Amino acid sequence: MLKILGNRDFARLFAAQVVALLGTGLLTVGLGLLAYDLAGAAAGLVLGVAYTVKMVAYVGLSPVAQALVQRLPRKAVLIAADLIRAGVALCLPFVTDLWQVYALIFVLQAASATFTPAFQAVIPDILTDEGDYTRALSLSRLAYDLENLLSPALAGVLLLVLSYHWLFLGTVVGFLASTWLVWRATVPPVADGTARPFRERLGRGARIYLATPRLRGLLALNLSASAVGAFVLVNTVVLVRVDHGGTESALAVAMAAFGAGSMAAALVLPRLLERAGDRPVMLAGAVALVGLALGLGAVLWWGRAPDWAAFLALWAAIGFSYAAILTPAGRLLRRSAHAEDRPALFAAQFALSHACWLVTYPLAGVTGRWLGMGPALVIAGLVAALGLIVARRLWPRDQARAPLHDHPDLPPDHPHLRTHGHGPHAHSYVIDDLHRRWP
Repeated sequence: MLKILGNRDFARLFAAQVVALLGTGLLTVGLGLLAYDLAGAAAGLVLGVAYTVKMVAYVGLSPVAQALVQRLPRKAVLIAADLIRAGVALCLPFVTDLWQVYALIFVLQAASATFTPAFQAVIPDILTDEGDYTRALSLSRLAYDLENLLSPALAGVLLLVLSYHWLFLGTVVGFLASTWLVWRATVPPVADGTARPFRERLGRGARIYLATPRLRGLLALNLSASAVGAFVLVNTVVLVRVDHGGTESALAVAMAAFGAGSMAAALVLPRLLERAGDRPVMLAGAVALVGLALGLGAVLWWGRAPDWAAFLALWAAIGFSYAAILTPAGRLLRRSAHAEDRPALFAAQFALSHACWLVTYPLAGVTGRWLGMGPALVIAGLVAALGLIVARRLWPRDQARAPLHDHPDLPPDHPHLRTHGHGPHAHSYVIDDLHRRWP
């Protein structure tokens, strides 16, 4: 897997991702402490609003931002977004009111909603071999999981000798380091395409996404992953502290078990995907996730919490299944659009997947608070099961990459017909201006 780091440009962009993630992790810890400083016992409500602002920015602004910057140089867009994020982090130590926190978080997440899809769309243009790109996706998954483990630990060490305000300076350093690494990398320009009006650019990614069967299936699987993933992120603290009488360090161990399962999946997925393909692996991950959620939810509902070792093993298994669903998503996006449409398609995935989280985060919190952990996990499992059923229906098993189709609306001398022949023909099929519906 690590051999792809021999590609200098990918190595620099991957390093940029890692340092930016570490900076974001420090920001998360610092934001929690800042919220407590400003709101005391209501800090949880403040953070809840802040994370809702984050999701709203992700869902609402990502397609808009992509449409606005589509014709701009990608390297300039990435650098500008990183500099905006660094500037916001630099302002956070000086805020005195909650409205300032919310406003700064909105600006920061708007920049992230611009940066992340653009960054994700660059990688398949650098790593054109599908095997290399799959390894890059696994490395990215590892980076996210390692950040979840390392950032809190790094923050804890820094807080031994510094006030929490210095964590925001660490965030600034992370984003500035990311800026420098992106500047050093060679970022391919967006492939030339037809100049389109803003309204068409705005909806193009979603139109391609929702017209492609495998991506409609991916959206349903995003719902499955977010339903159980939201339960883990929102309610693990309750399970650890109440059912197991654990300490704060025990909570860290539980989340580390979830992350370890996800990392294990990232390590084995390249070979597994090469042998079995995307659909079987992703659906198997969803089946496992549904089974684990419903099984453990039923046990908790009956008042029989598993012992600590079994709980950690279950959390690792959930992490493995969760990553088996989400990690291959980039492969589906890569093969579902021409190069010039990939930024719009990645932006659509970014917005639509976060829309799932916008639903499942409050669902996990409300059901856990008012119904209890067992019923809440069963409900999460049922939502995940719904996503699985819809995905199996929308993403047919025998869907061909080169379906037979024709173009009765094209003139006989059209270049496409001269290339592929008149009447029914087959070629690698994606939704574009000539192929607006799946045959």
